[in-house]
Amino acid sequence: MRKLAYALLLSAATVQAQEPAATTPPQLDQTQVAAIRAAVGNSGRTITNVTRDAYRNPEQTLTFFGVTPEQTVVEVWPGGGWYTEVLAPLLRDKGTLIAAHFDPESDVGFFRRSRAQFEAKLAEHLERYDRVQLATLNYDPDLAISEPGSADRVLTFRNVHNWLAAGEGEAQVMFDKFFAVLKPGGMLGVVEHRAKAGASLEQMIESGYVTEEKVRELAASAGFELLSVSPVNQNPRDTTEHPEGVWTLPPTLRLGDEQRAHYLAVGESDRMTLLFIKPEA
Repeated sequence: MRKLAYALLLSAATVQAQEPAATTPPQLDQTQVAAIRAAVGNSGRTITNVTRDAYRNPEQTLTFFGVTPEQTVVEVWPGGGWYTEVLAPLLRDKGTLIAAHFDPESDVGFFRRSRAQFEAKLAEHLERYDRVQLATLNYDPDLAISEPGSADRVLTFRNVHNWLAAGEGEAQVMFDKFFAVLKPGGMLGVVEHRAKAGASLEQMIESGYVTEEKVRELAASAGFELLSVSPVNQNPRDTTEHPEGVWTLPPTLRLGDEQRAHYLAVGESDRMTLLFIKPEA
């Protein structure tokens, strides 16, 4: 059933495909794709997270980003660990997963609580997460994620709107940090709620939807080059015009029971999936 839902979504999304890719994305071999598939299907994932696969397409997304088991991967602001549940087993034996989480000493209570809950999750299941490296990612431009030039991939899922809400300058700090931690030739994978072209910064902050133009601008200012785009996380049912912005849709459903069936039928947000590269020179 999940495969059918994905096929229907991808078919519809292809009709609305974005502009042609700058170049082709990394091409994984069958063994590498199988490793991602096994990680997505691992028994350690929580059932509530698995039910979101039809909208978040982890196998197809990680394949597009060219993630392989031997890489060093930075997962940006992993929250409760939705993607950590997939990335940790994928990278455990041959690679390295760096979870760049919220600052445990942040003035924001939600950040402190989320970081503590994430650490508790790792500690509770050491057989899966004992090799995950924790790092702090905040808006301090002098605090690096990890050793400069050490990562093969930086992955961020639905975070850009939060950085814009903190300030355009703060969003740029984040992209600059991603550029610094990546090796030359390393890649930045971005999944973000997609606003309609022409949306103002104020509209982006209020709605949680960000234009592709803004994401590309932030990446280019940091030094990245666009490598490729994918329709894999598009949702043509999402108009992006909702009373409570993106939080109107699942999984948040901020309106509660009001038009609940309608918003469940829409599904999760329409999302861009972009891959950038740090030039070799």
